[in-house]
Amino acid sequence: MGHPNAFDGMMHEFCVKLGYCGGVKDGEPLHVTHFIPETGPVSADQFARWLIVADGFDPDRLSTSELRPLIGQLTAVFVRHMGADVVDASNLRSEYRGA
Repeated sequence: MGHPNAFDGMMHEFCVKLGYCGGVKDGEPLHVTHFIPETGPVSADQFARWLIVADGFDPDRLSTSELRPLIGQLTAVFVRHMGADVVDASNLRSEYRGA
C-alpha cells in the first residue's frame, strides 16, 4: 500500500498549491508523469518544463521574462521536496495507493 513519499508531497504542492495538475491534449489526459522515463537522471529544470508542457503550454514560446521566474519557482519546489537538483527518474514515482 505504501505511504506518501517526497514525490507525492511535491506533486501535491504543484497541483493543489500552484495549479499544475495537467491538462488534455487531443482529447487525452496529459500529466507530467507521462514524460518521466523509467530510469536516468531528471533535473529540476527538465521536470519544470514538463509541468508546463503537461498544462498545455510551450515553454519555448514564453518570453524569457515570463519563463525565468516560473522555472525558478518550479525548480525550487522540486529541490525542496526531492532534496537535489537532479534525481534518478525511479524516485519520481508514488508509492501511495490510498487510505
